[in-house]
Amino acid sequence: MNSRMFPRSAAAVGRARAFVAGCIGGCAAEQADDIRVCVSELVTNALQHTPTGRRFLVRVVLNESVVRIEVHDASSDTPHLCTPADTDDRGRGLHLVDALADDWGVSDRTGPGKVVWVTFKIRTAAEVTCERHIP
Repeated sequence: MNSRMFPRSAAAVGRARAFVAGCIGGCAAEQADDIRVCVSELVTNALQHTPTGRRFLVRVVLNESVVRIEVHDASSDTPHLCTPADTDDRGRGLHLVDALADDWGVSDRTGPGKVVWVTFKIRTAAEVTCERHIP
């Protein structure tokens, strides 16, 4: 398990993505891209809802078959899928997470706020190559 605290700043999105990418080196490239997109979306939500002056935590739990990424923040706002209008410039991030991750959800945590998490069943580059060749 690896964890890192990040300040509430726009630069934290890229830093959190890089941190997670460094923890998931064994994943297939396409899956690593999906994981990075999900991290970007969850961290962006944390930035928008975390109170000013607070930090948030990104945790990566990796075992032989699953990677779980958690974003802990101090906001009590619970994220949910919404239905943005075609003209809205927000509200689609969790739809990406829902489409790309094997599972995601929200959990309580000790202290203020919540944990938003995503899980991915790990696929190696060899498995992805084999999947492409199966008729």
